[in-house]
Amino acid sequence: MTDADPHSCNAEFANEPHVDFAVEANRMAMQAAISRVGAQLGCHCPLVIDGESVDTEGRLASVVPYEFTRQVGTTASADASHADRAVQAARSARADWARLPARRRSDKLRRLADLMRRDFFELSAWEVFESAKPWREATADVCEAIDFCEYYAEGAERLAACRGADVPGEENRFVYLPRGIAAVIAPWNFPLAILTGMTAAALATGNAVVMKPAEQSPIIAAKLMQLALEAGIPPGVLHYLPGKGEEVGAALVEHSYVHLIAFTGSREVGLAIHARAAQVSGKRCKFVKRVIAEMGGKNAVIVDRDADLDEAVAGVVYSAFGFQGQKCSACSRVIVLKDVYDAFLHRLIEATRSLPIGPAEQPATIVSAVIDQEARDRILRYIEIGRQEGTEALAVDVGELARSGYYVGPHIFADVAPDARLAQEEIFGPVLAVLSAEDLDEAFRIANGVDYALTGGIFSRSPAHLDRARREMEVGNLYLNRGITGALVGRQPFGGFKLSGIGSKAGGSDYLLQYVIPKTITENTMRRGFAPPE
Repeated sequence: MTDADPHSCNAEFANEPHVDFAVEANRMAMQAAISRVGAQLGCHCPLVIDGESVDTEGRLASVVPYEFTRQVGTTASADASHADRAVQAARSARADWARLPARRRSDKLRRLADLMRRDFFELSAWEVFESAKPWREATADVCEAIDFCEYYAEGAERLAACRGADVPGEENRFVYLPRGIAAVIAPWNFPLAILTGMTAAALATGNAVVMKPAEQSPIIAAKLMQLALEAGIPPGVLHYLPGKGEEVGAALVEHSYVHLIAFTGSREVGLAIHARAAQVSGKRCKFVKRVIAEMGGKNAVIVDRDADLDEAVAGVVYSAFGFQGQKCSACSRVIVLKDVYDAFLHRLIEATRSLPIGPAEQPATIVSAVIDQEARDRILRYIEIGRQEGTEALAVDVGELARSGYYVGPHIFADVAPDARLAQEEIFGPVLAVLSAEDLDEAFRIANGVDYALTGGIFSRSPAHLDRARREMEVGNLYLNRGITGALVGRQPFGGFKLSGIGSKAGGSDYLLQYVIPKTITENTMRRGFAPPE
């Protein structure tokens, strides 16, 4: 533990290095892991409540998105009664966990990070199969999960450092107490990293946790549960409850002993959780439930008239179509100054057309299938809307791939109006709207003219224009002359505002403060002797 300011953004922390697949050994390790995990497909994972496996008659099935006749595996499906069992077990275990010194809790999270390093390529391979993450995306997700464990372990120790403002005759201490029991409701697009991050933050600060993974990615969550138990997280402190959101998720949100809900997902679900938690606060429970919710974005990149178009094209293509556009940080609008509009659009189309499309397990793949049938149908509906609202500048045909998986090729729509649905609504797929702006004033107005404020960026050679972007772009994460995805823990704390989210930034120095209750303790030290021991 260091003596640095506990709220400093410059705490000593090193991110887990991303995998360099130019190195043959890494390629071989990843391919071998895909082969090993492929042989394990079809597994079954029960619930884990108080360290015990609990099976159910109902099952959730996880399928391979790019080959939907293959099943990743099945899990038991929790309901409200299982949620109550897990919460009651967490109530019994949380006091002992909270009383542990922060260093001992943090050591278990560091051990979890080490276990993830040990199983690095296997965890990545499970993500390839379950979420159709191409190699670089899958391995980066595991790196981020490791980072969250290490970063929040260190942060919890900083919060626990004794502090206070003493004066003669008076001693003051400022401490942080865990909130109690956290329900972690996680998404499928970063199935290990985000689930691990929210869970690690709650555990590091002394809370008990009930994990409810996304219905589309419960198997990788089961792997996290296994590693957490191996790392020494007490059985009653962490529970694994895959199930339908309207059943087990709703039960956790409403439970009278759940103090905090950490959620990442859609705007509609996030706002519903926030509203329901407020309704039951003070009625079913004698406290106000805390809600942390990250709810998406409609992110824009501005291309200035003096931008390096080659750099801009590369940044936009990766930000818009990496992992099939299924990132809340993805670029779904590019706003181009009219002077360079035609030149930029031409290069953008050709660069996007060249993206390799195929099964995520193939090393060259950049664009694979979207997560499921519902997602594909939604994206296809927006493509039809785009054909009415703009000019279909590129529509990549996935051909026979559409017969085997949930594929949607990259689509680019030009000449889209700022108020069009394609420019206002989150699509969460490989669909990009290209808009024209007369000048930078109009570009900023268009960029800010949506309900969200998550990520955004600008490509410009003008220091004055970059300064304007710093001041005027309404986003939580602003990127200058680079892509707008790929935030790193500790380096680029991630999160937005407006309707993009509630709470502070994940991977930032103040994120853990949401999981604790501050308490001030003041003692009069001008005593007249001591009472005898009882």
